[in-house]
Amino acid sequence: MAVLVRPRLWATALRQVAALAPTAWWRRWPPRPLPDPDYLRFRLVTQYGDATRSPDVADLLGYLRWCKNLRRQAQSLG
Repeated sequence: MAVLVRPRLWATALRQVAALAPTAWWRRWPPRPLPDPDYLRFRLVTQYGDATRSPDVADLLGYLRWCKNLRRQAQSLG
């Protein structure tokens, strides 16, 4: 929901879903483009020290803004 009310982050969020989704994710049931569970567990442990914790909304939005800015900087370098 937090991303839905921020249209400026829609394209970045879609790019990140595509980048993190496993290859041919649509062939597995249920067809959801979720990151590999091991990768997600690693990211949660390194961020919060707990693999079972859900990410904070503020952290998710900060990550998407960081991705957007990084892409913009890379494009400006040419």
